Amino acid sequence: MSKDFIPIGIAVLTVSDTRTAADDRSGDTLAARIEAAGHRLAARAITTDDRDRISAQLRDWIADPKIDAILTTGGTGLTGRDVTVEAHRDVYEKEIDAFGTIFTIVSMQKIGTSAVQSRATAGVAGGTYLFALPGSTGACKDAWDEILVHQFDYRHAPCNFVEIMPRLDEHLRRKK
Repeated sequence: MSKDFIPIGIAVLTVSDTRTAADDRSGDTLAARIEAAGHRLAARAITTDDRDRISAQLRDWIADPKIDAILTTGGTGLTGRDVTVEAHRDVYEKEIDAFGTIFTIVSMQKIGTSAVQSRATAGVAGGTYLFALPGSTGACKDAWDEILVHQFDYRHAPCNFVEIMPRLDEHLRRKK
């Protein structure tokens, strides 16, 4: 029995003190791949490297029923202004620990031991998936092409993120 593709709504948030809509190559890369895969680009924004602003935008999008997943790009490094990971963890209900591990494995194949400098992370909150990706276009391509395109495809076996979406927020629903 074959399964039909199920498109989901994905938002893209670029975290940067310097990028604008005109030069947001990583955001453009993610948006193009989301749509090419058959999903809906549900929202897109740019915010500065400010933990409270990032968390607030994540919370707004988590509350939006049209958004099933949020991809952020930027702010996952080690410098003082890199606060995206902390902002994500401010809203996570559960962390998807293996995402960072798998992302590191994928990155090692491309950039060697420099992969150790990324703090890519993922989690779930309010029934919404959240992924914090590095700001480089190459890292966004790697995360999408090697991991997310498959996990966001309902037809992917043996399992995928889409098939468990209806149960992500079951702990928040009132028992009947």
